[in-house]
Amino acid sequence: MNGLIEFIKTLGAARIAAMGAVAAILVGVFAFIILRVTAPQMTTLYNELTLEDSAAIVSQLESQGVQFELARQGGSILVPRDQVARLRMQLASEGLPTGGSIGYEIFDRTDTLGATSFVQNINHLRAMEGELARTIGSLDRIRAARVHLVIPERELFQRDRRPPSASIVLNVRGSLGPGEIRAVQHLVATAVDGLDPERVSIVDESGRLLASGNGADEDGILSATLQERTVSVESRLRNQIEEILNSVVGPGRARVRVNAEIDYNRLTETTETFDPEGQVVRSTQTKEEASSAISRNGQVTVANQLPNADAQNGDEGNRDTTALTEEIVNYEISRSTRTEVVEAGQIKRLSVAVLVDGLYQPDDNGDVAYAPRSQETLDRIAVLVRSAIGFDQQRGDVVEVVNLQFAMPPQDDLLSEGDGLFEFTKDDIIRFAELGVLFLISVLLLLFVVRPLLRRIVTPEEKQPQELMIGPDGTLVAETEVPQEDENEDEFVIEWLEQARQEGALQASSIAKVGDLIKDHPSEAVTIVRGWLDEQAA
Repeated sequence: MNGLIEFIKTLGAARIAAMGAVAAILVGVFAFIILRVTAPQMTTLYNELTLEDSAAIVSQLESQGVQFELARQGGSILVPRDQVARLRMQLASEGLPTGGSIGYEIFDRTDTLGATSFVQNINHLRAMEGELARTIGSLDRIRAARVHLVIPERELFQRDRRPPSASIVLNVRGSLGPGEIRAVQHLVATAVDGLDPERVSIVDESGRLLASGNGADEDGILSATLQERTVSVESRLRNQIEEILNSVVGPGRARVRVNAEIDYNRLTETTETFDPEGQVVRSTQTKEEASSAISRNGQVTVANQLPNADAQNGDEGNRDTTALTEEIVNYEISRSTRTEVVEAGQIKRLSVAVLVDGLYQPDDNGDVAYAPRSQETLDRIAVLVRSAIGFDQQRGDVVEVVNLQFAMPPQDDLLSEGDGLFEFTKDDIIRFAELGVLFLISVLLLLFVVRPLLRRIVTPEEKQPQELMIGPDGTLVAETEVPQEDENEDEFVIEWLEQARQEGALQASSIAKVGDLIKDHPSEAVTIVRGWLDEQAA
């Protein structure tokens, strides 16, 4: 203990304070780094929550003792990354988040035993609206939705019934296309009994009418549908062509545009043909007639008019006999009837434009130079394009393949080596950046804070400067080293001493000036003195 106490005394108060400061800084820095490194990585559990959902989720997390953080004024909740999946499943079992609306969980309450039919109908309507709002909000480009249903009740002894209708307010990201708007309409219409898609009105958050809901935009919807079908056909053909060209000229080195003219007229044609060579006897009718008449000469009497007068009177007069034969033959002629229905969507004409980049090869100097493709290569590409689109010259299809240099040359992609060992996600990159910043701060503290303090500790204390005086031999010595002059000194020594004192005063003024400079610039002076000491030690 005595040795330790003596060692502490030899260090001095300044060194002990410096050592304490260094130790405190090191402990604080490394404790902060350890806490940051060992702290769990927080990630988003849910985003864009309503205040009601945030409050319910926070209550559940607190009851489970889960660490969480709130961001964006309570709209986002962050939890440890390794607990995200488990917490989402647990919250889903509790029906959270609800999206700010009430769904069919409204019937899970136990206080509905004595509810009237009116209340039950209202709850059913609220549940349908909430479930539809959740379903619509789950779409990619829709941030939130609010649904209002109008379902008229059918009264007794009422023959006519008013059709139901719906109104939807959407909070969208960007803008919705006609196809997406119709998808929302049909989604709501098929979920509500008797609801027609044309009676679903849709408005966005800016008040812009997306669908009127009165059936007046049926023609516009039909036109949009036809346009979408045309775009779909063009996109399909373009993708087929680009897939082939990417294997020939390389990815991104060809541009393809397809213009399709499609006939949307639906044609029904009925043809009836008769074949006179294919006769078949259907029926035959034969009719035979025979008659005879006797003409007598003389007067007409009653006896001549009696029956069997000829037999009684004998064959007197002229007899006329007539025979008639008639035959009717009916033939059945073969007949064929053909009904042909030509559906809409037939391609009337295709126009394809293909722009192909040239070749990039190193020249004699090693620089990449552009070289156009040969005409034979372009002809082969044209043959491939014609085969891909089903080229038909009779309907006027056109295929043009042109070779031109692109404005931007191809860039060589850097292929990453390894089996995904160095593929990092965005969160990993942010984590590495945070650790790098902490490491940089630690290095700066060691260099600019800890190192000067340690140097201060190991540097020996400098002796306090003593007042200098001129010695007998004319040199500067400390005041304690100046010998006492004898009273009996001769005159020569006194004169010489006076002269030396004058010179010493001059030197003392110079030394005073140097002292002032040292006081004004102590750090530079210490650096110079240490340099002298190092030179003497070397």
